[in-house]
Amino acid sequence: MATRQPELSFPKGGVLFIIIAVIAVIIFSKSTVTIGPGEGGVIFETLGDGIDTEKTYGEGFHLMLPWNKMIIRKVRQQSISDEMNVLSVNGLEVKVNGTIWYEPEFANLGSLIKTKGEDYERELLDPAINAAARSVVGRYTPEQLYSSKRDVIEQEILDEVQNILKGQFLSVKRVLVEDVKLPTTIRTAIETKLKQEQESLEYEFRLAKAKKEAERQKIDAEGKAIANKILSASLTDKILQEKGIDATLELSKSSNSKVIVIGSGKDGLPIILGNQ
Repeated sequence: MATRQPELSFPKGGVLFIIIAVIAVIIFSKSTVTIGPGEGGVIFETLGDGIDTEKTYGEGFHLMLPWNKMIIRKVRQQSISDEMNVLSVNGLEVKVNGTIWYEPEFANLGSLIKTKGEDYERELLDPAINAAARSVVGRYTPEQLYSSKRDVIEQEILDEVQNILKGQFLSVKRVLVEDVKLPTTIRTAIETKLKQEQESLEYEFRLAKAKKEAERQKIDAEGKAIANKILSASLTDKILQEKGIDATLELSKSSNSKVIVIGSGKDGLPIILGNQ
């Protein structure tokens, strides 16, 4: 006679408990969100009016209704780089490589996303940068763009962008013009001109230096001539004789043997015949 295996029975409330637990896990996962460092979030109310513009959520763990959605975006300072084709004041096409630093206004993140969408960089920032770059670069010649106007251009583009984005919940902090690319022929012509100007300045400097040295030597020579003239006028015969006598007295004190003939030289000055 075969032995009958006992049947396993599941508790009556077990299936319901598992269903409730699964639902609870799903609801919990839909009701919680963690916002990372340097990020901010705004609630999209699925059953309400869409983006909640009244509150921006900061870093950390947050609870929300499971049917809502948390839109998370970076709110720290960020940068984007771009290459733009613009025209100079004389109509020459110029390529400008630049980087812009920006950040959304944290308190107005909801308004920014509601009015400009989640991709607000493309919708708002890119057009503003291009418009500002075209406006500013169009005021300058290729030579100015290539050489001495870089800092001025950066500040003017920043001012233009800030003016365009005023009141649109996006703050631009800095603009950096990294490179200005001109057609090869124009760039070569500008470099040649700058080199020639530098050589001309160096030549003018050498000429000025030589002229100053010539003036110095002339003044020095004139000073010596005047001094010699004054000295020559002051040397009378009596003064020379007196100097000769003084020299004779000094020589007579020397231990070296010598013959001194007093008053035998020209103008009565002593003659030294030599050492013995």
